[in-house]
Amino acid sequence: MRLVSPGAVWRVVPAVFVLIWSTGFIVARYGMPHAPPMGFLSWRYALSIACFGVWIGLSGARWPQGRAAWGHLAVTGLLMQAGYLGGVWAAVRLGLGAGAVALIVGLQPVLTALWLAARAAPGDGGRVAPLQWAGLALGLAGLALVVGRKLGQGEVNGPNLLLALLALASITVGTLYQKRFVAPCDARTAGCVQMLAALAATLPLAALETAPIDWHAEMVGALAWSVLGLTLGASSLLYLMIQRGAAAAVTSWLYLVPPTTALMAAVLFGEPLGLDVLLGTALTAAGVALVQRAAR
Repeated sequence: MRLVSPGAVWRVVPAVFVLIWSTGFIVARYGMPHAPPMGFLSWRYALSIACFGVWIGLSGARWPQGRAAWGHLAVTGLLMQAGYLGGVWAAVRLGLGAGAVALIVGLQPVLTALWLAARAAPGDGGRVAPLQWAGLALGLAGLALVVGRKLGQGEVNGPNLLLALLALASITVGTLYQKRFVAPCDARTAGCVQMLAALAATLPLAALETAPIDWHAEMVGALAWSVLGLTLGASSLLYLMIQRGAAAAVTSWLYLVPPTTALMAAVLFGEPLGLDVLLGTALTAAGVALVQRAAR
């Protein structure tokens, strides 16, 4: 007897994804003081490949078929793993605060919607609906309230801003590329291929870093959660969400990440949680609700 329908499960998947994905900035808070960004990410990708390999071996998951499938997955790995994470972690390493990074990367839903609107033909079901535009605008307003106060404090400079913009471009293009070119396949084998491509791109950059890795307990914990929670968990959920849903609706959930991160930071690190954060969270949630309603 089936106790929970697949539809009911998928209704809670986005919320679970937001909770896990939001911990990425918390992990950076713990891990960044103890490791250079490319070195940390290289270890993350390598351990993720090992974990995916064990999972695939035990489950008998099927590998993607054909060179084209592997090639498309490799491109998404370069964009959504190496480009996105590399840009975020390097920007934080150069002094850009987590709030500012979240605000910049949080523009992804707007860029995705703009691209879809520009590419859609009249009558095309992929065109972004007016209600979705309203939701995206509302979400952006809430996002700006949450992290906007962290801007203009001298933490933004040319190099770290360019790295954050690289992360934004990578996650946006990677999401659209996956939706357009990657055929449905097992999330475990797809994730393994993506990690292999990301490791191949990141490892040479890690070799150029001179700072050593300090295997502090916080570093080990951050690395473990990055592999088990963020890569095997959140990245796999994002892959499945993109395969099952419209790109604009899926990426709108990323609007909830910065407010959720702010709430986590308030609990874990005692960071102030002001009225702007609470109001921004409410606006962002309302914006996501509008986008999801239009998508349905």
